[in-house]
Amino acid sequence: MKQIEKILKHNVSEVIKEESLRKELTTGKKIRVKFGIDPTAPELHLGHAIPLLKLKEFQDFGHQIVLIIGDFTGTIGDPSARKEARKVLTIGEVKNNAKDYLNQIGRIINLKKTEIHQNSEWYDKKDTLFIFELTSKVTIQRTLARDDFKKRLAEDRDVNMLETIYPLFQAYDSVAIKSDLEIGGTDQKFNLLMGRRIQKRYGQKPQDIMMLPLLEGLDGMHKMSKSYGNNIAFNEDPKNMFGKIMSIPDDLIIKYFRCLTDLEEFEIKEIKKAIMMGENPKDFKLHLATEIVTRFHDKEEAGKARERFNLQFAKKEIPFDIPEKSFELGVCENLPQMLVDLKLVGSKSEAKRLVGEGAVKVDSAKIEDPNAPICVHKGMVIQVGKRRFLRIRG
Repeated sequence: MKQIEKILKHNVSEVIKEESLRKELTTGKKIRVKFGIDPTAPELHLGHAIPLLKLKEFQDFGHQIVLIIGDFTGTIGDPSARKEARKVLTIGEVKNNAKDYLNQIGRIINLKKTEIHQNSEWYDKKDTLFIFELTSKVTIQRTLARDDFKKRLAEDRDVNMLETIYPLFQAYDSVAIKSDLEIGGTDQKFNLLMGRRIQKRYGQKPQDIMMLPLLEGLDGMHKMSKSYGNNIAFNEDPKNMFGKIMSIPDDLIIKYFRCLTDLEEFEIKEIKKAIMMGENPKDFKLHLATEIVTRFHDKEEAGKARERFNLQFAKKEIPFDIPEKSFELGVCENLPQMLVDLKLVGSKSEAKRLVGEGAVKVDSAKIEDPNAPICVHKGMVIQVGKRRFLRIRG
């Protein structure tokens, strides 16, 4: 019963219908738990980890996880929480995006125990009559009732017909795999409810649905997304992942612990209490970053990333494992061009701006004049900003 309560309550925003799901879980029946993901980008990020970790809870409890890679629906794009229509992707773009998905997903759930589908498996076999049949199951009033569409229509923004059909395709996936439960973020409520409705129309028992919290990204405001540039990818270099987690706003520390680590609730409450009592949030971020990097890489990589962070930021020392590049030794009279050539900046104007801001150092000495000659020597270390380091190989 304790494990059932954890599944029902841990990182869960809403369950429809909770009593139905509780009854299913207490009978010992092996339920089919659906989660679908559209390959609209090649990298998964920590926001995707929340539903995957919930899937792992169900999997560890002996239930059947059914993962659907939306190679068909991904070409359309989910309109949820969108202010405008998504760009329609080609089949080739979607398949290319999905190439590494299973490797990334396998960092959290056991793929050998997972039933995996691409929804093109059934949609490639459908014809025009199927579209007529499916769209007849729901009224246009019901489709346009979703908040996303109502807001756009109120602002005189387009809602195309393809977007109105998308929820029906996602819903039919539940029919195709006979889902007992579907999980997704709170922004997916309309689509998840549509799954219940379409299953009922096809004579199946409506699935229960479980909605999970959305994760804010590095900016602390928007949902984590590559389009906002605030994401932390599963396959991020361990050192970059560690550094990015250390940069999250302090008010997200507890949510990240709760959503992305295996700490018990009483431990998280102790951390929250300690921060409220005035302890340095950075100390807890170090713990958080170590936990998350360990999950997505391993304990050794997490230790190296923590050591590097402490050297680079906490002790204000030069990291020991910075990249190296060759460059002509001797006097260089064009530092901005040198920084461009070394790919430390994108343009000479950016280099000049960073020098003016005091963000460029050579052998730990701040450079204040972009026109100052630099004596380039073997082993010289250039620093741009807080994170970009380069050692001259000679």
